Amino acid sequence: MSSSTTLRSGTAPEGTRPVGLDGRFARELPELGIPWSAEVAPAPRLLGLNEPLASELGIDPTWLRSDEGIAMLAGSAAPDGATPVAQAYAGHQFGGFSPRLGDGRALLLGELTDVDGTLRDLHLKGSGPTPFARGGDGYAAVGPMLREYLVSEAMHALGVPTTRALAVVATGRPVRRETVLPGAVLARIASSHLRVGTFQYAATQDDRGLLERLTASAIARHAPEAATTERPAMALLDAVIEAQATTVAQWMSIGFVHGVMNTDNMTISGETIDYGPCAFLDTYDPAAVYSSIDHGGRYAYRNQPIVAEWNLARFAETLLPLIDENLERAIELATAALDRFSAHYAEAWLALMRAKLGLGEAVSDEITAALATDVLDLMQHERADYTSTFRELATLARGSARPAALEGAAGETWAEHWLALRPDAEAMDRVNPVYIPRNHLVEEALQAAADGDLAPFERLLEALAHPFGERPGLERYAVAAPDTFGPYTTYCGT
Repeated sequence: MSSSTTLRSGTAPEGTRPVGLDGRFARELPELGIPWSAEVAPAPRLLGLNEPLASELGIDPTWLRSDEGIAMLAGSAAPDGATPVAQAYAGHQFGGFSPRLGDGRALLLGELTDVDGTLRDLHLKGSGPTPFARGGDGYAAVGPMLREYLVSEAMHALGVPTTRALAVVATGRPVRRETVLPGAVLARIASSHLRVGTFQYAATQDDRGLLERLTASAIARHAPEAATTERPAMALLDAVIEAQATTVAQWMSIGFVHGVMNTDNMTISGETIDYGPCAFLDTYDPAAVYSSIDHGGRYAYRNQPIVAEWNLARFAETLLPLIDENLERAIELATAALDRFSAHYAEAWLALMRAKLGLGEAVSDEITAALATDVLDLMQHERADYTSTFRELATLARGSARPAALEGAAGETWAEHWLALRPDAEAMDRVNPVYIPRNHLVEEALQAAADGDLAPFERLLEALAHPFGERPGLERYAVAAPDTFGPYTTYCGT
């Protein structure tokens, strides 16, 4: 299969090239990381290797499958140039501020330049306790690490900005949670691991120079055009607001629920990060919550844009000293930037829904928004499957029967109004996925993997790699969850 290779290791053939890393973050921002080493994995074994991503990074997959490569992916051996650090950050967790969180079970190995010349982070998750562990064991289990692999690769295939999984390695170390589970390490790639929480930590250090260097680093990696503006910190804030508004609109359009939108889980790049208690909508429910710890529904599906804007306000607060020396003026400018979030989000969401409904630019924004809102209301009333309904709308546009969500007089009226606008069924098929990480299939694959059978994981990963085109033999991956599945609850994995 193209996206994963499993259980193969050995000596790398002659001529293969190991990975070389730079310790840029550790060198330029030493106050934001603690040099640290991963725990040595007692019996590392490759469970999944993302060969296409390895090729993008300019890393030979053959070397990664070797004993030396697997040792690096597990954290047992640092590559040339690596300066592993546990990154420091703060964060608002469910609204409460923690001034010192940091990588309690993770390490940034360093940075590498991919084949396109872009700087990328190589990061390990589950590599053992660090000084930020806060009483945790620092390890990760196979299931949650494979979940992040599956979901992040699905998000990438769906076109959503995301961190990506390079590999998952079983460590041979048992991990105790409610039961004893097999341990694993995830090797993750990101355009950076700078978070809102990184800036919050820097802001608590009473060190303007540190905040200035962190801001310059974020600008260099994620908003280089901001460096030439009159107010670079203000331009960075604008860029992050727009990036996050666009990403969250994409989450909403595909029915994705992140589950734990703490400020330490919001990137400056706009990439989705930290796939813990995440899930995709089955039946459409704006109040859907899947995380076992989100008792009040703070991070429910419908609240994600609101929380994103709240998190960005916390980011803006950290930049005030750099936006303007006059605090009142800085607050005025930052507030104006935050006020633009709603417009960015609405524009992105409307464009996505226009595409999902197959409507052309000649259809007004008002009509598009009304049709989108009304069909979502119909889905909620009929408890219809979110992903399947949008896919079935394309078949309705081709003259087939109405989907279950449009049963009844209200559904018939909606369909008449929509069909009168001549929706483009082929265009709809290009943006409405057939295959997503359906929760029952994810759980099935992870349970099998925990029992030593990776075949369901690999089959699901292969289906998710190409989400928009129906393929024979994959029918079960396009079917909604059975009535016997649920209510569904996810866990953070620590």
